[in-house]
Amino acid sequence: MAITRRHLLQGGAVVAMAPALGLTPGTPAISPAQAQSGEPVWRHALSLFGEVKYPADFKRFDYVNPEAPKGGIVRQIQVGTFDNFNLVVAGVKGSLAAGVQLIYESLMTQSLDEVSTEYGELAEAVSHPEDFSWVTYRLKREAKWHDGKPVTPDDVIFSLNAFKQNHPQYSAYYRHVVKAEKVGDREIKFSFDAPGNRELPQIVGQLTILPKHWWEGTDSEGRKRDISATTLEKPLGSGPYRIKEFVPGRTLTLERVKDHWGRDSSTNVGRNNFDELRLEYFRDSTVALEAFKGDQVDWRTENSAKNWATAYDFPAVNDKRVLLEEFPNRSSGIMQAFALNVRRDQFRDPRVRRALNFAFDFEEMNKQIFFGQYKRISSYFDGTELASSGLPEGKELEILEAVRAEVPSEVFTKPYTNPIGGSPEAVRENLREALRLLKEAGYEVRERKLVDGKTGAQFSLELLGADPSFERVMLFFKPSLERLGIAVSVRTIDPTQYENRLRSWDFDVVVSSWAESLSPGNEQREYWGSHAADMAGSRNVIGIKNPAIDKLIERLIYAKGRDDLIAATKALDRVLLWNHYVVPQWNYPKVRTARWDRFGRPSELPKYGQSGFPSLWWFDADKAARNGRRS
Repeated sequence: MAITRRHLLQGGAVVAMAPALGLTPGTPAISPAQAQSGEPVWRHALSLFGEVKYPADFKRFDYVNPEAPKGGIVRQIQVGTFDNFNLVVAGVKGSLAAGVQLIYESLMTQSLDEVSTEYGELAEAVSHPEDFSWVTYRLKREAKWHDGKPVTPDDVIFSLNAFKQNHPQYSAYYRHVVKAEKVGDREIKFSFDAPGNRELPQIVGQLTILPKHWWEGTDSEGRKRDISATTLEKPLGSGPYRIKEFVPGRTLTLERVKDHWGRDSSTNVGRNNFDELRLEYFRDSTVALEAFKGDQVDWRTENSAKNWATAYDFPAVNDKRVLLEEFPNRSSGIMQAFALNVRRDQFRDPRVRRALNFAFDFEEMNKQIFFGQYKRISSYFDGTELASSGLPEGKELEILEAVRAEVPSEVFTKPYTNPIGGSPEAVRENLREALRLLKEAGYEVRERKLVDGKTGAQFSLELLGADPSFERVMLFFKPSLERLGIAVSVRTIDPTQYENRLRSWDFDVVVSSWAESLSPGNEQREYWGSHAADMAGSRNVIGIKNPAIDKLIERLIYAKGRDDLIAATKALDRVLLWNHYVVPQWNYPKVRTARWDRFGRPSELPKYGQSGFPSLWWFDADKAARNGRRS
């Protein structure tokens, strides 16, 4: 289950009807007697493996403050631009405005103190058979759109079809849902193409529900709306916020829906406390930092080690009006890397790709640019128990044996490690090894240029980015590549251009990242699967088409228990690493934040919620008055 599917800004939640509805407290399987009876077993929650924490009649999540005051405004930073409010074409057309997800809701919502567990949001109950071949959701009777009309099964079916027909990523993500049908006044049944995929019921539960009647209607000028096009018309939603006002590409204000139908439900108690969420857009992260210092925004998540070490020595920090705090990231792992486009001829040989890693002196970069704050990534699931290490054994080895003939031999004989630099001697040795690999792949050095031994063409590549602050990283990498005789260009373009080039696979090397949940699943097909390699807008940026990886992804998806999932994920990790599709970068196990001290939060934040901001926080009027703002 990919964390990338979570609501933006940690939005939305609703749950919990009484046992009178026929709900059972989250039992993960149906007994043989129940299965034979043919009667559906309704649950209030789903967990990928094991029991759920909260019973059907729970009043609130443990990690919220039920007495949190409502009110106030919070101003946040977004870097980039926006020209679209239509989620259906996000990532395919235009640039989606951040926070739009908060105006909508899904059938289920995630608990932040459990792994891979969801409770009803628009749905009051869910039922599926023991073989996971279908799932049925029952909508809450009180669920309504902001115009007062009820949320219906027709809305759910419309939403599934809209995403599948107009969005390549969702088309792949939901392609195993072969049928959606109304089976009751408030019930929708989703049938799957095969049994055994235990994640599919929850994947369906994550579907964002759109209002069919609104999208099939006309706008204020009488024009028929088009679900396949971008729009800046304020959409109709059912969630805790609605769009209040905006200036395209510059600012967006969301206002709390004070008569929201689910405001008092158990998963909403203590959440969504701010009256307004204001998103201020900046084209440049340096300008955004200065805006924070000037009290034009309230909260900043700092992604730059240099800034964290040097940029927060100003009066408001020294007198504690601005607070710096790090929050542990226990909810996800990550691979962040220079992603090599293997659709391009020069990157098709794994020896070439490995050579580029030998040219990357992370240790020196970490010292010079990052103040020694980072750790090199050595796993696609870095930071979690799912990361492979040592040599495969036990169940993991058993899984890998099934694809032994299709994977690099090193998978079985060597623990994966990145080259280590940091000294002139190590760098020279690494560059010698890089040249050896390149020569094996058919390249030669002629007049200080690395050229194809057959054609004489010089090896060249472009490091492409959209964030000016990342240029220094690319420029640090460039001289090492040039020492090998590679012609290197570094180019930074605007975000819209960058998105368009990624969608058309028009790049050599980009910086990309893949966030991983604690229970990876069907999203792995989109990350690394052959089916997604040529799908415009997919997350398979690299262009991987590898039968062994496809088989391991399927083994992971159809894991029958937690131990099986961990073993399959580690096996996949090893095969990805030893194919050298990326030059791994670095990770930091905490989220760095800076905030003007005018907010309150629960005494204990959820284990997997990181900062929980802004969803779990609230405006503290007394603090705000002391620190220069009253609303």
